Amino acid sequence: MLKIVLGRGEDKRIKGGHPWIFSNEIREASGDKNPGATTEVFDAGGAFLGTGYYNPHSLIAVRLLSRSHADIDGETFYRERIAQALAYRRFLYPQLQTFRAVFGESDSLPGLVVDKYGDYLSVQFLSYGMESRRDLVIKALLGLFKPRGIAARNDVAVRTMEGLEEKVEILYGEIPETIEMEEHGLRFRVDLLKGQKTGHFLDQKENHLLLQNICTEKDVLDCFSYSGSWGIHAAKFGARSVTCLDISERAVALARDNAELNGFGRQVQVESIDVFDRLRSLKGEGRRFGVVVLDPPAFVKNRKMVNEAIKGYSTINRRGMELLNEGGYLITCSCSYHMGREMFHELLVKAAQQAGRTMRLVEVRSQAPDHPVLLAMPETEYLKCFVLQAI
Repeated sequence: MLKIVLGRGEDKRIKGGHPWIFSNEIREASGDKNPGATTEVFDAGGAFLGTGYYNPHSLIAVRLLSRSHADIDGETFYRERIAQALAYRRFLYPQLQTFRAVFGESDSLPGLVVDKYGDYLSVQFLSYGMESRRDLVIKALLGLFKPRGIAARNDVAVRTMEGLEEKVEILYGEIPETIEMEEHGLRFRVDLLKGQKTGHFLDQKENHLLLQNICTEKDVLDCFSYSGSWGIHAAKFGARSVTCLDISERAVALARDNAELNGFGRQVQVESIDVFDRLRSLKGEGRRFGVVVLDPPAFVKNRKMVNEAIKGYSTINRRGMELLNEGGYLITCSCSYHMGREMFHELLVKAAQQAGRTMRLVEVRSQAPDHPVLLAMPETEYLKCFVLQAI
């Protein structure tokens, strides 16, 4: 087994509960140094810190799975860990059949994401160490969930940084072209193999309820609408009209299908268009809305892109504010961890100034609780959802 000793003073964050050890924090490593190798970690004085797996090709050289001498190469370990994660979700959502069952580091399973869509699972193996233990994870999932099919959505850039291939595959059973899920009494068709993320944006399910008291008899604009979750919720909560915008033809077809599925085909209009361009043209047309929703994909993939991303976020938020009726609401989101809450707040202040609007901060939300935040690991809190009102 690989033994890793940290440099002097490099253990404070780890002892505080953070599970990542960076390559420049390691003083010495002896034993099997192959990617995915099991390792025990010690501080500079020889005190044991935990058990994890190693990747010499990643900046995050070690990810800890346990603070004890655990057997992380046995099926029992994964079955027990996933069972604990599932029990927490059952406590949160006793009746739900669709939720995030495992959220990586927050469930002490770094590099693993498992989303449950009824009888199907959509999984991601985001690190070399977890990928190399894939068979153990799958056995545990089959025993605990007894799914009809398991899809692997490993088409994410972070795998490249770990030295892994990006790909989508079916790991077990069969995966239909679309499956149907329910959220707040609404039905949504989900594409597990070709949809965004793992098929649906499960992290926003609590935030969709923000629309309940603010969109009755109002015109609603849903930008970056994907499969129409925000817009269709707006229709359910009494919106007079809903306009959904997304550049993806596939997303637009899915949103239109979901609107029809819920009986809102006439109420919800869907456009396949570049959102930045359409926000500009809507202003030129003199259009105004009672509610504008901005839920874009992550503009910030790494710290180097922050300045460029700020321009994008600033532009859409300024234009969104310009389209609001007096008293109207803006629900604006960022799912980029590198766009911190304070940074996003400051950006919105400047966007309001540029738009010439006075905005009231109504509420700030984060991701749904089945995407739990590890207190000692700020990286696990990524979603910001601000509700603003034009006054």
